[in-house]
Amino acid sequence: MSEEKKDFGKDFAEEAKKAANAFKEEVKETFDPNQPESGKIVAIIAHITIIGWIAALIMNSQNKTEFGSFYIRQTLGIWLLTILLGIIPIVGCFAAIIGLVLIVMSLINAANNKMAPTAVVGEYFQDWFKNL
Repeated sequence: MSEEKKDFGKDFAEEAKKAANAFKEEVKETFDPNQPESGKIVAIIAHITIIGWIAALIMNSQNKTEFGSFYIRQTLGIWLLTILLGIIPIVGCFAAIIGLVLIVMSLINAANNKMAPTAVVGEYFQDWFKNL
């Protein structure tokens, strides 16, 4: 291999390392637990399908915020409740509608920076999933 290719490889590796470090610092600033907006971002992402919930869980595990954790627990509870209601024969027909209404209500609260639990079962979700 020529010297020119080796130098290019070294330069590329150094630039990639610098870019990765800059990105890491930028993420730390964006998801700083002391900034209320970082918890809001995690809370909103948690409401966007199961994949969004998983992404929010990963984001929140690196820089925990009380607001983000609250809505991660709420959305997990809503998803599980929707699945369980779907199993019941008569109620199962309406499970998706019930789940959608609860998710939208929770999303509106998250967007408005309110830590309001889901009607009737929200406090249970906070207790059951307190390790998240």
